[in-house]
Parts: sequence; structure tokens; C-alpha cells
Amino acid sequence: QVQLVESGGGLVQVGDSLRLSCAASGRTSSRDVMGWFRQAPGKEREFVAAINWSGGITHGADSVKGRFTISRDNAKNTVYLQMNSLKPDDTAVYYCAAGAPTPYTWSAVQYNYWGQGTQVTVSS
Repeated sequence: QVQLVESGGGLVQVGDSLRLSCAASGRTSSRDVMGWFRQAPGKEREFVAAINWSGGITHGADSVKGRFTISRDNAKNTVYLQMNSLKPDDTAVYYCAAGAPTPYTWSAVQYNYWGQGTQVTVSS
């Protein structure tokens, strides 16, 4: 089993930045793919970004490209999501996920483990 705990969410203003963290514990592997997804009220879960064991990154929606950056620290079993220039449309619960290496990093079904989510609210 792998446990994932997200942190770093909160209430911010338009244009602010946040850094989300996801700490993994249990039967983790540095070769796992780590991903971030988000779900806004009344909407489907959306892929944000993923990073594989060697640092290869897959970006999600065009709306976050250039503003959100995913990174990982394998020594700390932690993945990060740096979010800049936040907009009201970024308001959602953000979930961290982990899974075995896969080329389909944008697909939620590829991930075996999920965190409980952290709320990000961007106020205008």
C-alpha cells in the first residue's frame, strides 16, 4: 500500500501563487509515476500534470501550461505542484496520485493510489 498526503492548499487572491506538496509513504517506488488532478464543483476530474521517475513531464490542460510546474524529490518521496498566476477557474480540489510507470500518464485509471485532496480556492 501507498499513502499519499497532500498539503499546501488554501484561499488565495487572483494572481497569487501556491505550492502543493504530496508526501508518499508505504510501499513507494521512485519509479512510480506521480500525477496531479483536480476537480471543480460539478465538473469531471481533470488531469493537471504528471512526472515520471526520470523527470519526464506530461502537461494537462492548456489553461495551466506556463503557470503550473510539477516537480519531484525522490529522496523525500514528495511531488510538488507550483501554481503561479492563479485564476478563479483554478478553484478545485487538487488530488495527488501515484501509479506504475505508464505512457498514459493523463489517464486517471492508470493510477492505483490517490490522496484525500486539498482545496484550492482563488478569490477575485
